Amino acid sequence: MSFNNPLEGIEEKFEMIQILDENGKIVNEDAMPDLSDEDLVELMRRMVYTRVLDQRSIALNRQGRLGFYAPTAGQEASQLGSHFAMEKEDFLLPAYRDVPQLIFHGLPLYQAFLFSRGHFHGNQMPEDMNALSPQIIIGAQITQAAGVALGFKRKGKANIALTYTGDGGASQGDFYEGMNFAGAYQAPAVFVVQNNQFAISVPVEKQSAAKTVAQKAAAVGIPGYLVDGMDVLAVYAVVKQARERAVNGEGPTLIETMTYRYGPHTMAGDDPTRYRTDDMDDEWEKKDPLVRFRKYLEGKGLWSEEKENEVIETAKEEIKAAIKKADQQEKQKVTDLISITYEELPSNLQEQMEEYKEKESK
Repeated sequence: MSFNNPLEGIEEKFEMIQILDENGKIVNEDAMPDLSDEDLVELMRRMVYTRVLDQRSIALNRQGRLGFYAPTAGQEASQLGSHFAMEKEDFLLPAYRDVPQLIFHGLPLYQAFLFSRGHFHGNQMPEDMNALSPQIIIGAQITQAAGVALGFKRKGKANIALTYTGDGGASQGDFYEGMNFAGAYQAPAVFVVQNNQFAISVPVEKQSAAKTVAQKAAAVGIPGYLVDGMDVLAVYAVVKQARERAVNGEGPTLIETMTYRYGPHTMAGDDPTRYRTDDMDDEWEKKDPLVRFRKYLEGKGLWSEEKENEVIETAKEEIKAAIKKADQQEKQKVTDLISITYEELPSNLQEQMEEYKEKESK
């Protein structure tokens, strides 16, 4: 006796949601989000600012003025479109490539630079900012988001926990555990998987037999959506809907954004030319999120070369001031790390603290 393959037809149910095509033309009028002209311009401003920040951060890293850095160019629509759907009181749990969202959520730019340098102050979120510092452990933020979201639910707050991981993170055990927990308790969480096609150098098709990450939502009983991650309007629209579902008590959502990182995985020696072809790079550059959205806004008379240059110059000045402020930050000491790790120091560390205080005073 044989049985039908239950996977047949599953992938077809996850058609990619798109609003703007590569030429900036609307192809899905029904899905258009309700955004004012001011909102549209602000979205573009943030994407241009982030592209400049990425370029300058790469240069600063090469100069030895930054430490760990994961390039963001190509992923601006996915990152900033999703964050734009959040409210100030929502909780952000980023991965290590998601520093731009932290900045627009309230993290001062100089602290973002300190995070890159490994300085503890770069991980100290402002008191009025609901966020964790970027997670280095792959997928760990998924379980954390489930817990934060459940906390919001228990307190009766109309807020969400929004978290990010990459396609590689979707292969981690934490990914399933976190989503399953959130689904079981109908916690107000939104899980965004930014599928930039490679987990460092491993292509997505070698990470999983699943045709999409979005379909993995079915395993834990929550909705899953596949979105054009180079289309900022589509990303915003889907995340906005997921947020509304969450705060209305309808539970979590998984969103896969199909995107691409133009640069290396990180600046720590990765060479993308060893695993990506020029043809692949050219194909994705034609889908550039900034080019696509720029054409759309220019067609509406909302954007110009002059406006863009103003944003670029402002970004350069603010980055210059922020790196100067980061340079002026007091160097961290061993006693700093000991004192902020524990509320009450164990006896062995109390002894070490006294020893280091003596050394630091000399």
